Amino acid sequence: MTFLRNTVALMFLAVAAYSLVVFSTVGMDFISPYIADLFSLTWPGQFNLDFTCYLLLSGLWVAWRGGFTGTSIALGVTASVLGMLAFGVMLLAFIRAAKGDLRALLLGVHATWQS
Repeated sequence: MTFLRNTVALMFLAVAAYSLVVFSTVGMDFISPYIADLFSLTWPGQFNLDFTCYLLLSGLWVAWRGGFTGTSIALGVTASVLGMLAFGVMLLAFIRAAKGDLRALLLGVHATWQS
């Protein structure tokens, strides 16, 4: 779990630092180029579609592991919209709460199910 925690923390820091540089040099408009690339039917568009699928899947997992409560759905939407900047923090909190139990980390409220 230590490796996972350190990797997630490093990813979060890398994305946060990169985002700060981009926001300060290019500005906050990321939607226009993202959508333009998505509809261009080029490799950047393919990457954006793939990335969008990953974001939606991460948000769905966050909502599911929380039992689709109002809070877990809100966290899932936040993870989908903000990406690693939100999902990284959530995942670090989930890792801490799991206390080394991978089953608890992955399944959340479903970890108490008996197989």
